[in-house]
Formats: sequence, structure tokens, C-alpha cells
Amino acid sequence: MAVQKFEDLLVWQKSQDLAVTIYKLFQDNKDFSFRDQIKRAAVSISNNIAEGFDRNSNVDFSRFLYFSLASNSEVRSMLYLSIRLNFLNKEEAILLIENTNEISKMLHGLIKSIKN
Repeated sequence: MAVQKFEDLLVWQKSQDLAVTIYKLFQDNKDFSFRDQIKRAAVSISNNIAEGFDRNSNVDFSRFLYFSLASNSEVRSMLYLSIRLNFLNKEEAILLIENTNEISKMLHGLIKSIKN
């Protein structure tokens, strides 16, 4: 059965979960520019999946999935930085980094599937 709406995509669901977690973990962070940047990047992952899905073109969808992939990498990079800046403890950040790695694999798989 073909996916009918972006909400059915597991990668969209997981990226939404990641964004909620990022929002909760960084809501009290006093470094406003860091906090806002990681939150914007986290939200961008699922938003680009949604926007690309509803473009009704595999070429456009693929392009937006690459945007999602880039935002996901930005979040991962910032999570590494959050360890170095002592914004998150290492164990907490590593779990989130693993989530971003999983999302990355899912995005790559989805890109590959729509190109075929």
C-alpha cells in the first residue's frame, strides 16, 4: 500500500519526536542563539519532509529530502557541540546523535526508493 500522506512516513514521525525532545532539552538554555538554531534545524527536518511530499513530484520530493538530511546533520553537529559546551551530558547527547543517525539512514533510503 502506497503512502497517502506525509504523516504516514516513519521518518517524519521520528523527526517530529526528535524536534520535541530538542525543544524540551534546550528550553531553559541561556545561550539563545544556540538554542534557537538547534530548535530551528530540528523542526526543519520534518517540515521539509512534509513540504517535499506534497509537491507531487519525485524530483521535488527528493530535493526536499536532501534539505531534511542537511538539517538533520546540522542538529547532529550541534549535539556534538552541546557536549563540548556542557549543555548536555555525553550520554544524553549520544542517544540523540544515534537518533539523528537513524533518521539519516531512513532519509537516504527514502531518497533511494523514490529515485528508482
